[in-house]
Amino acid sequence: MFSRVLIANRGEIAVRIARTLRRLNIRSVAVFTDVDAASLHVQLVDEAVPIGPPTGYLDTMTIIDAARRTGCQAVHPGYGFLSENADFAAACREHGLAFVGPRPETIRAVGDKLAAKEMLAAVGLPVLPFAAAQGGCEVVGATAAALGYPLLLKAAGGGGGKGIQFVGDETELNRRLDGVRDKAARMFKDDRLYLESYLPDCRHVEVQILADEHGHAIHLGTRNCSVQRRHQKLIEEAPSPGLDPAIEEAIARAALQAAAAAGYSNAGTVEFLVRPGGEFFIIELNTRLQVEHTVTEEITGVDLVAEQLAVASAAPLAYRQDDISFNGWAMECRLCAEDPLTFRPSPGQVGRVHLPAGPQVRVDSHLYSGCRVPHHYDSLLAKVIVRGRDRRDTVERLRQAMREIVVEGVSTNLALHRLVLDSAAFREGVHNTTFLAELLAKTDRQELPSCLSLPAG
Repeated sequence: MFSRVLIANRGEIAVRIARTLRRLNIRSVAVFTDVDAASLHVQLVDEAVPIGPPTGYLDTMTIIDAARRTGCQAVHPGYGFLSENADFAAACREHGLAFVGPRPETIRAVGDKLAAKEMLAAVGLPVLPFAAAQGGCEVVGATAAALGYPLLLKAAGGGGGKGIQFVGDETELNRRLDGVRDKAARMFKDDRLYLESYLPDCRHVEVQILADEHGHAIHLGTRNCSVQRRHQKLIEEAPSPGLDPAIEEAIARAALQAAAAAGYSNAGTVEFLVRPGGEFFIIELNTRLQVEHTVTEEITGVDLVAEQLAVASAAPLAYRQDDISFNGWAMECRLCAEDPLTFRPSPGQVGRVHLPAGPQVRVDSHLYSGCRVPHHYDSLLAKVIVRGRDRRDTVERLRQAMREIVVEGVSTNLALHRLVLDSAAFREGVHNTTFLAELLAKTDRQELPSCLSLPAG
């Protein structure tokens, strides 16, 4: 195992990784930009290295230099930033550093979403009908007509729910095509797009996988991530409700087959859309630790960061499939600094903060009174995770936990979470990926602002 690891990230995920490193008696090194000098992750590690302007978290060689100068043997990228950057993973290897994640070749193969779908289809795994969206409006329009509307227009180099646009007809496609292509080029340095059939009445289900360099792979069950706004996840839970055991087993088996096809190692996630009758399709593989990994940890007792580190050090998996047991239910709410109606980020200085606690309540956060929320990065402030004996118990625990929260100084989506947790569809576990949009659409707009401004008591 490593003796010193650099965390190439910030915010709550850097704090979360630092805590596992401390538990494992591994010295931790943080990097921080000018706007993050007072961030909590900087205060919790053994050593911290400044990396300049706000874009520093994307500066491959600056981060590698920081790791080498501080005597690190490995770099943990967390999620976002460089976590799915094959060139960064390769550069770490070239400079004698272990990259805590999959091999660069795997990241590169899976990071091209279009090529990954082609690979999965070639080995017989279920994927939604898709086609490359290359050329001008006339050519792409003909491809779209052959697939059939409605469709999603996606960036081939995208991920994390970004670079996705719904198109309901040819007129909308023509209006959106150039804009999505330009956005993909800016965000992912890759302007290639593809079209994928859109399924309105489905659930977003994913499977956590772990694989080592010795040919062993296991799954750690399902998660449901159907509560989404603009393709960004808001509330996640494990296991996924409403799945027939045979379907759940088939989904897990497909996830392991997908991992094998990609030559996967380390932690990863295979994401699916599941129709009401149980038919399912793989939509993507994510070669990193997911934001929502916490709910899987809560029901399995497996520290996924610790397992990532072990695999990256060439150790075999400590678990076999029969060692994994699932206990109770877990849910996570993503508390973000954003307007609850428009979802626009709300940067600024945080005032008074109170976060929930108590039995079976976990909060992963970098938030504290007086900290600043910079406009340069993702708006995630905290993840509130609870575990209960079953889904009903967990929903009630989460409702109470969210009612304890106080965050002053910036706008948050706290009351939006309360709106969801109070809704019948969510409480009954019958919600799907269109649930949140439909919930907001049928909520009286005259009452919505007051509904989204509930007191913290």
